[in-house]
Amino acid sequence: MNGVPKSALYLGLAGLIPFIWGALTYLNSDLHDLGTRELGSHFVGPYIQLFYGSVILSFMSGVLWGFATKTSGSKATVGYTLSVLPALWAFFMTGGGPISAGTNLMIGFTGLLVLDALFWYWGLAPRWWMRLRILLTAIVLLCLAVGVYL
Repeated sequence: MNGVPKSALYLGLAGLIPFIWGALTYLNSDLHDLGTRELGSHFVGPYIQLFYGSVILSFMSGVLWGFATKTSGSKATVGYTLSVLPALWAFFMTGGGPISAGTNLMIGFTGLLVLDALFWYWGLAPRWWMRLRILLTAIVLLCLAVGVYL
């Protein structure tokens, strides 16, 4: 991707593995059985996506918090306040069963992309940030949709 540091791209793509693996094991029963046998039932299908998705939303709160440290005054206050929203969303909205949790994670990742865009617009995120975040978010949403809609 033009302008995105290769290390950021590779790490971002590596971070997609649990989402992709969850979708593949949801769609393919042989792969699901293999994963269950070798890794355990919590590491296949929507279960790995839901747990890992909650972790990543919380992690991204920390990334946004880091962006907020690049400013001061009222903008910093707003930035810090907004930065905790993804973690709070993950904590409060990912219970209640796989369909509800998956749907709420999709909403959470969409909201995170909006927050990413805001921090980027404010000049607090790197110039290449949105190119990477749009790609990663699209793949995450596609993978989560497998468990929610199929």
